[in-house]
Amino acid sequence: MTIAQHLDRWVESPWFQRTILGAILVGAVTVGLETYPGLMARHGSLILTIDWVVIGVFAAEALVKMGRHGRRWWRYFADPWNVFDFLILAICLLPVDAHYAAVLRLARVLRAMRLVTALPRLQVLVSALLKSLPSMTYVGILLGLLFYVYAVLGVAMFRDNDPVHFGDLKLALLSLFRVVTLEDWTDIMYIQMYGSDVFAIDNPAALPVQPEAQPVLAVAYFVSFVLVGTMIMLNLFIGVVIGSMQQAQEEAEVAQRRLRTPPEVADELAELSGRLTAMQRELRARRNWYPGG
Repeated sequence: MTIAQHLDRWVESPWFQRTILGAILVGAVTVGLETYPGLMARHGSLILTIDWVVIGVFAAEALVKMGRHGRRWWRYFADPWNVFDFLILAICLLPVDAHYAAVLRLARVLRAMRLVTALPRLQVLVSALLKSLPSMTYVGILLGLLFYVYAVLGVAMFRDNDPVHFGDLKLALLSLFRVVTLEDWTDIMYIQMYGSDVFAIDNPAALPVQPEAQPVLAVAYFVSFVLVGTMIMLNLFIGVVIGSMQQAQEEAEVAQRRLRTPPEVADELAELSGRLTAMQRELRARRNWYPGG
């Protein structure tokens, strides 16, 4: 068995994965401990030592994963998750001075994100979110159009009664964002239902131009917006994410099958396929030379 095969067996072994997972958790804890000045004053040297040990473990992991590919070590960078891990490691090893200490702190914080690369289920979830971004863009455009239409209607109907929330377009958009998050949205509705002179507004200094109670119109406006903006749009987002998650799960299964195939076997299969194609071309050429054969 070659060294590359030994390293490949190491990488796929449970103890190797648990060691990396433990190093990630320890590194995340040390980053949190560094936010306590008193603790750093007493045990700063120990915490920094542990931090460098974690970096050493990550460096050894990168070398082992490169070595599993043998002479084709650059295949390590074919996996985007490996590229992410290597970039974090490279930033941590940069010889930065005090002026760029924030960069080093950022890299240490990002090491906690390596938990995504250590847990395959989280990788599938993140991949699904990234794949759903194009579809979410169109859902976001539809949601923005809904906000714009309701904001214009709100300004036209409720400006005189409630200039605090519907005085202009930007205030109306902000108020609708509060409504769609369901954060005390009934207070805004009650102002329009009972009139701003009866139901207190958020800013008493902003006196209404013309208090007016519109119970039926206010209920229809806000209830319809909550139903469409919160219920329907939320379900659209969930549907997009679920569809992308199924696709990401299928791609992850295909990638796992490829990883289980040794590089040498894959190269031999590719070489045999090339030879077979060349033989087929040669047979066709001979038939062209000897039509009666």
